[in-house]
Amino acid sequence: MSIDFNSTVKGSLLEGFYPKGWDMAKIDECCSHAPEEITEKQDFWNDDFHPVSCKTIEEFNVKLGHEIALEIKTARDTDQKLALILPVGPMGMYEWVVYFLKKWNVSCEHVTCFNMDEWADGEGNTLDSSNPASFQYAMEQAFYNPLGELTVPKEQRNFATKDNLPTYPDKIAALKKDGARLVTVYGIGRMCHIAFWEPMMGAEFDTDEEWKNQPYRKGMKLHPMTIEQNAITSFKSRIPLVPCTANTIGPGLFLQSDRMIGGADGALSRGMQWQGMSLWRRPCGRRPALAAPSSCMTPTTRKSPIGPVRYGPDRHITSSFVPTIPGTLFFLEELAGPLVAECN
Repeated sequence: MSIDFNSTVKGSLLEGFYPKGWDMAKIDECCSHAPEEITEKQDFWNDDFHPVSCKTIEEFNVKLGHEIALEIKTARDTDQKLALILPVGPMGMYEWVVYFLKKWNVSCEHVTCFNMDEWADGEGNTLDSSNPASFQYAMEQAFYNPLGELTVPKEQRNFATKDNLPTYPDKIAALKKDGARLVTVYGIGRMCHIAFWEPMMGAEFDTDEEWKNQPYRKGMKLHPMTIEQNAITSFKSRIPLVPCTANTIGPGLFLQSDRMIGGADGALSRGMQWQGMSLWRRPCGRRPALAAPSSCMTPTTRKSPIGPVRYGPDRHITSSFVPTIPGTLFFLEELAGPLVAECN
């Protein structure tokens, strides 16, 4: 007898909790693969999409930071403008972006930046930039201010405020028309969002093409799992501090990218993690699931897995489109699994 999510969800408090379009059986099949299979190229991947495993968070931060800094340097060396869509999360790489740019003495005068999201209320009004929880504050402290004289000019820094977010599409279009390269840096959310473009948005549109054309959303309603993720990662577990809504770019902007550079660093301690499922999804082979060596959970129970690399493009899973764009996805090795039960 199997006792797991699918066999117990009917009539439970989780029935209807996850987005329409999520096939939990397919998700679990994706997560049953051996860790070493995560870098195996899939049919839907862009030829220039590459997942890169990192053994430690230090290696992850350095490699991701170097990749971003190299984009800035290469654009500078080739006299090309660069449009960067940037996240707050992950964050550890910014220290290394600053380090490499200072080491190489590379100015960011040719760079225009767009923060991909920001905490907001339902009307799109955002936190004050002096609030330590605001993404603008985080970017100024981690990236813009430490660069000193080499920094991005203030007039070329865009934040996802109520008034400025709607200007993103025209600004990015103008930069691209002028020959700029568009690079999106991203993390992957617990609910497989990119920026705060939540998976529930898939049900709002009838076709993938309509979904792909959406440039932004003010006052996006966030999934409870997104609130919980951010309570853990950014608010010291204090849920009452976490806004339930945010402003965010949509696929209509990030899918225009010439390249996407991503990072998955959601490992905690003692073997715990929250991001493995958010990494794995693609069309899966029909192979048996890994056995779960556990004395207190059933063999079919798994730790945190869905994600871009196995499920295949699906508008109900925002990050599943990532491998269709040229780029590099850095991830902590332990997130690849094996994703099996383990009492902590």
